[in-house]
Amino acid sequence: MTTTSNQRNNQRSSQGQRPNRPGMQRPRRRFFARKKICRFCANSDLKINYKNPDILRIYLSERGKIVPRRISGNCAKHQREVTRAIKRARNLALLPYVVSD
Repeated sequence: MTTTSNQRNNQRSSQGQRPNRPGMQRPRRRFFARKKICRFCANSDLKINYKNPDILRIYLSERGKIVPRRISGNCAKHQREVTRAIKRARNLALLPYVVSD
């Protein structure tokens, strides 16, 4: 009896072995990510204010989007304040909505 290629692949996978094929790579190692600390919690002198666009520009991407919390490292409370301040500054034309090319 002849076996098809699908049956051979199923047999291999059931044995827990990976077929060695050219071009297949090993799984990548996970890198150690340092815990990000909220700048505003660490330094109480920094205040979030829509009138200070220099601090708010740190939390904008190259294209003018608001950087998410998992990337910026802010805590939830301060990320909400930063978002609110950026939106107010955009409304007053202190910050751009979209960066033009």
